[in-house]
Amino acid sequence: MRVLVCPDKFAGTIPAVAAAEAFAEGWRAERPGDELVLRPLSDGGTGFGEVLAAARPDAKRFAVPTTDPLGRPVEGHVLLDGETAYVESAEACGLHLLAADERDPKHTTTFGLGPLVLAALEAGARQVVVGLGGSATNDGGAGLLASLGAAPLDDAGYALPYGGAALSACASIGGVPRLRGATLVAATDVDSPLLGLHGASAVFGPQKGATREDVFLLDAALTRFAQVLETLPGAPAGLAALPGAGAAGGLGAAVLALGGRIESGIGLVLRLTRFDEELDRAGLVVTGEGSFDEQSLRGKVVAGVANAARDLGVPCVVVAGRVDAGRREAAAIGVTEAHSLVEHFGSVATALARPADGLRELGQRLARQWSR
Repeated sequence: MRVLVCPDKFAGTIPAVAAAEAFAEGWRAERPGDELVLRPLSDGGTGFGEVLAAARPDAKRFAVPTTDPLGRPVEGHVLLDGETAYVESAEACGLHLLAADERDPKHTTTFGLGPLVLAALEAGARQVVVGLGGSATNDGGAGLLASLGAAPLDDAGYALPYGGAALSACASIGGVPRLRGATLVAATDVDSPLLGLHGASAVFGPQKGATREDVFLLDAALTRFAQVLETLPGAPAGLAALPGAGAAGGLGAAVLALGGRIESGIGLVLRLTRFDEELDRAGLVVTGEGSFDEQSLRGKVVAGVANAARDLGVPCVVVAGRVDAGRREAAAIGVTEAHSLVEHFGSVATALARPADGLRELGQRLARQWSR
């Protein structure tokens, strides 16, 4: 049997690459004669760079020193594939880089993404694809602009402090972004606008540490900042309302303001991993993520995989940390069956502590069920 194993990360517990390997190890222990093809996936968030590096072994990946959302030193990476470079914003702006008591989008910054983009340009990239997702920030990409040489300024012409709250005083952008004529592409499947009830602050702010009062403050600050972003050459009119502008705390808006475009993250990764070719030859596809829930049904990795499998008549099994999506809703997007680590272990704590063990054990169990 030929099995295509293509999970997303299990957020906070195990990366996509390791999740695929653990599941495959379990399956092979039970059915060593089966052929397993591993294609770990990402929709642009945490793990985007590692997933693409695994799928593009001939591309050059190198480390770049940068800073985290609070300005502390961290290491990011650039994957250079011809004249296109891929960078993962979460390596510099990710929520996973902060302790729970450090999360405060009024002060966190996207500044650290700039060195990754600049390193890609130094390496010769003419197009830089930035994976968006998993951010701890809500600054509309103001930090990124500053690190590219175009700092947001107040009425007196002074550079603003970092963080989303300071944008309420933004009056202009000083300097010209040092992009050397290269094109930016934001890879994300978040289609939120920048502002309002469905915008960056309201939808994603609370999970980044924002209180109810913070959400109103941050949305007002981004409203002011959006007006300034639209003055940049090449920025589209009505930028704040465009789908994806609210991705990664408004990083999507900054990419658009810099003349870039937004592309489906899962669509891009599926194409670069040659997913369709592998799916066409598979007898079963196994995908998964940390929590298979209602949000999973609306354009994330699992939905992208399940929809493609359904169209080809290939059964699709979901293995997740926990399963909250209804069976009927899951079946509607092409999911044949779903299994959870929480159910397998009978404990949330154990599922979080031993994801690799659980994936190996489920791999063995599903091999017995599916491989004859």
